[in-house]
Amino acid sequence: MSPMPTTEDLTAGPPPGLLAELLAEWTALLHRCAATTDPEPYGRELLRRWSEPQRRYHTPGHLHAVLRHVDDLAGHAGDPDTVRLAAWFHDAVYRPDRSENEERSAALAVRALTAAGLPAVRVAEVERLVLLTVDHHPEPGDRDGEVLCDADLAVLGGAPEAYAAYAAAVRAEYAFVPEPDFRAGRAAILRQLLALPALYRTPAAHARFDAPARANLTAELDSL
Repeated sequence: MSPMPTTEDLTAGPPPGLLAELLAEWTALLHRCAATTDPEPYGRELLRRWSEPQRRYHTPGHLHAVLRHVDDLAGHAGDPDTVRLAAWFHDAVYRPDRSENEERSAALAVRALTAAGLPAVRVAEVERLVLLTVDHHPEPGDRDGEVLCDADLAVLGGAPEAYAAYAAAVRAEYAFVPEPDFRAGRAAILRQLLALPALYRTPAAHARFDAPARANLTAELDSL
């Protein structure tokens, strides 16, 4: 098992080889899931989406980090490959000026995975998991949902400098929002996260990330 990563490359373009690595992972994943079509062309389309110019945080680097966290938490999941599919699609549609990104991403997953020939029950589960990332609040006992949500929120529990890079990248994605409005909106999100009884649901992620995440969130809130 690889070490659970705590940082993401949030400021530069994809490092050499990352897109090829991700494409190979996607292709292998779809073959394991019994796709009936060649998965490589659609993998390239997904990576094109993840590389769109409006993205500063929701990039191939974020996708790669979430997949690595899913790998490390896979022992908690009921169906790790379905969680991996959901990770691929959870921010596949991302426009910071829109509020329905998760819903559009879930709909894209349904269309793409159905066209790839995956069973309807798995496609429906991927759709459900992607929609969980609207509020990151899986029901107790939803082990696959817990893994996906913890993997997506792991960046909050990184080292302070990594968290600062994450926060700066999020601000860059919302550069079109005036500073007072951004501060007010961001503060509301941070307070909502801090009010959660548990930021992380899997034992491994809770033990590793909860305390540093709360410290990071509190420090950013104090700076606004």
